[in-house]
Amino acid sequence: MKTVEEYFYEKNFEDTEFNLAPLPFGEYEKCIFTNCNFSKVRLNDYKFIECEFMSCDLSMVKLANTSLRDVKFLECKMLGLKFEECHEFGLAVSFDKCILNDSSFYKTILKKTLFTECRLVNIDFSESDFTSSVFGKCDLAGAIFKSTNLEKVDFRSSFNYTIDPEINRIKKAKFSIPQVIGLLNKYDIKIEM
Repeated sequence: MKTVEEYFYEKNFEDTEFNLAPLPFGEYEKCIFTNCNFSKVRLNDYKFIECEFMSCDLSMVKLANTSLRDVKFLECKMLGLKFEECHEFGLAVSFDKCILNDSSFYKTILKKTLFTECRLVNIDFSESDFTSSVFGKCDLAGAIFKSTNLEKVDFRSSFNYTIDPEINRIKKAKFSIPQVIGLLNKYDIKIEM
């Protein structure tokens, strides 16, 4: 367990290889990380509040008890992350043009989350709550939706998803043609337009 916690406010971090020299343990508020490499770094118990990560590599980062409160990720590579390990209190994130392939949101509560132009291939959304979230122009190939709350979610511009309406909550969710066919995949039927 880390002992000394530092506090950083409105600090900018650029072009830093945190996989080689560790990020000081502590709380980061309104900080901006640009073009930084966090690949395989342990961020266990760190706190990030209203921070922005731009063009960073966060692949395989360890997130045990990590606080992510109002954190924005822009054009980041984030392969294999387990968001369910984050601290639940105040968990709020948004993703813009990020690659989150092979990550997991299992049992997380992330209402009103924005995913914009993201690659969400082979993501596990099982038993999570994404009520009123927006998936804008996202690739959801192989994403797992099982016992997921997707009420009022906007999927209109996303594609490659398969969602079983019998095992997920989709009341008032928004879909568009032809992608809405992803709700019928399990029936192995042929639809012609």
